[in-house]
Amino acid sequence: MNKMEHALHELSEMDALAAGTSPIHRLSPLTKLFAAVLDIVLVLSFGKYDLSGLAAMALWPVALFQISGIPVRTCFRKLRVVLPLVMAVGLLNPLFDRAPMLHLGGVAVSGGVISMLSLMLKGVLCLMASFLLMATTPIDSLCAALRMLRVPTLLVTLLLLTYRYVGLMTRELAVMTDAYRLRAPGQKGIHVSAWGSFLGQLLLRSMDRAQELYSSMLLRGYHGSFHYANVRPFGTADAAACAGTAAILALLRAVNVAELAGRLFTR
Repeated sequence: MNKMEHALHELSEMDALAAGTSPIHRLSPLTKLFAAVLDIVLVLSFGKYDLSGLAAMALWPVALFQISGIPVRTCFRKLRVVLPLVMAVGLLNPLFDRAPMLHLGGVAVSGGVISMLSLMLKGVLCLMASFLLMATTPIDSLCAALRMLRVPTLLVTLLLLTYRYVGLMTRELAVMTDAYRLRAPGQKGIHVSAWGSFLGQLLLRSMDRAQELYSSMLLRGYHGSFHYANVRPFGTADAAACAGTAAILALLRAVNVAELAGRLFTR
């Protein structure tokens, strides 16, 4: 299995995760979208030195992962390419903020180190919330929820087609990569001299497939908007889930759970 086929396999794994039957999967996509956005907004609202309060926010996505039946390690495995970029956001903070803020075992910890860890944790928590939304909601249902919120049709259509076309382009790349390897046995990767022609062929094949796709859409009655999947209507259970989510997240934001637990155990 080459890299393109492996990427295609991971895309199919995401679709399989979104087709689950857990209580989280059965909620309306509007509820899950509300929970994800609220979680991200509250995580970003923490101060750059409030590391202990921010750490308590990790309890919420971890609990949802357990309820949905998706292992947390799956999230980090899928996001292994993005996570290093997120972790590198605040690496220079210790160089600019050297004033000591606390002492751990006689070692002074500067404000730059705390703000660096805070930025890293914020990025990880936001990625976890976004991944949980995508892993429990099919893309068709998510687009339908966006249209229910009156998001412009053009933007929703671009989102849906981009998600679907990523798989199509990856499949084309897998075919072209296999063809190149058959013509250059024993060679590792694609030689620099073939990059131009390889990208040109990919562009031409993509344009042909895009034209075929658009023609198929017109034959099926496409007139500028899609008929999205029938989503679960927003009911009483969803309203209760939204209220419970807002209450729990507001409590985690208002009360420093980590500091409170530390006081209880150090008495």
